[in-house]
Amino acid sequence: MSHRATAFLALALLGGSLTACGYAVEQRGNAPPDTLVAQIQPGTTDKQTVTQLLGSPSSVAAFDDSTWYYISQKSQAIAFFKPETLDQKVLAISFDQKGVVRDVKKVGMEARNELQPVERTTPAPGKELTFFEQLIGNFGRFNSQNHGPGGTTP
Repeated sequence: MSHRATAFLALALLGGSLTACGYAVEQRGNAPPDTLVAQIQPGTTDKQTVTQLLGSPSSVAAFDDSTWYYISQKSQAIAFFKPETLDQKVLAISFDQKGVVRDVKKVGMEARNELQPVERTTPAPGKELTFFEQLIGNFGRFNSQNHGPGGTTP
């Protein structure tokens, strides 16, 4: 293989490996088009019509099944780092007791909240042992008169 062919092969492999580590943009969820959302009229449109227009909701409210959510999110991941949210849209449709649309709300990235987990631990009952106490804690607890693990006397 000539020097020129080897250099070309090396550049091709390098280019292929760099594109594999590129930006991956993912679209998740159901973002209904505005033209279909505009057809939903509070006070007249029912659940069946909403389902025909927009499909099944992404989620239903946990404590009140009369609110449907259509959620979409676009995120970008770079290599192995945590994905960054580029865009997020939530369409909330509330129904009255008869199944007729009561309210339609759109919420975007401006209403998004980042959750910060609380770093707390639950204390366990008993005494906290140091490494050294754990290491030598069982010395003297064994008696040769007791039966061994197989049920026989050692």
